[in-house]
Amino acid sequence: MNLAFDVIGDVHGQFDKLVALLTHLGYRETGGSWRHPDRTAIFVGDLIDRGPKQLATVDLVRRMVEAGAARCILGNHEFNAIAWVTPDPGHPGKFLRDHHKPGNRTQHQAFLDVVEGTRRQKDITDWFKTLPLWLDLPGLRVVHACWHQESVEVLRPVLNANFTLTDEAILLGSQPGNPIFDAIEVVCKGPEVTLPDGRSFADKEGKVRHEVRVRWWLPEAKTFRDAAIVPPGGEDQVPDVPLPDSWKGHCYEGPPVLFGHYWFSGPPQVISQHFACLDYSVAKGGPLVGYRWDGETELRTEKMAWV
Repeated sequence: MNLAFDVIGDVHGQFDKLVALLTHLGYRETGGSWRHPDRTAIFVGDLIDRGPKQLATVDLVRRMVEAGAARCILGNHEFNAIAWVTPDPGHPGKFLRDHHKPGNRTQHQAFLDVVEGTRRQKDITDWFKTLPLWLDLPGLRVVHACWHQESVEVLRPVLNANFTLTDEAILLGSQPGNPIFDAIEVVCKGPEVTLPDGRSFADKEGKVRHEVRVRWWLPEAKTFRDAAIVPPGGEDQVPDVPLPDSWKGHCYEGPPVLFGHYWFSGPPQVISQHFACLDYSVAKGGPLVGYRWDGETELRTEKMAWV
């Protein structure tokens, strides 16, 4: 089996940066697809929304996947796109992702601007349904936001054999208050913990939140402030008090995990020998980042690549 993978972070319609990164990594466009003679690309999801070249980005990645030159997993933006077009069986005339809820359309607008009401919208969202929620490869795991074994086990019974979405998973994953919804949230968006004492903070888009996403990759985190993922300068809004007993640090003993989703900044670097985030805010001018994995059991910063 080929163990040479280039794992690429959230693209968000930044087609030009994607072409530049593929070129930098030694891929060339041949036979209608970008290919490398010795390596396979893996995309961590979130191909769409926010950026200027939605269709070109999806087309490039899809051609690579269909040519066997790449693999791609599902991000939360792809899941949202599927739910956006899936009718809600309990509410005729409505969809699983509410078209009128504040923020839902805004977040999805760049994609809707070029596909809404066209055949391409269904064609692309049908293709998104063929993307697995994670890859559990020999020696490497790739997931969009969080490798959480309990959530993985909850999801297995409602997924297809290759870990792609079933109709049941799409329905339950769009309805808060059930284990499938919670598990998809963790895998695609990361775990959250409710802030104590009615505290809140404003996220990167200005939305007031009473729950905070946490650094699941830091088992040593003891307080809300240690664990919280908030915009720069927002740490003081998070109380420096112990996390609840229900919060369990991520005592991870599996192979390395590569993921995206979290809008990191600064020079790209691995978090630890086990974890690396490949999302460095490409949608807000940051670099598009990849990791060149060659079978190593410990991740190293020198294997990061970006443009």
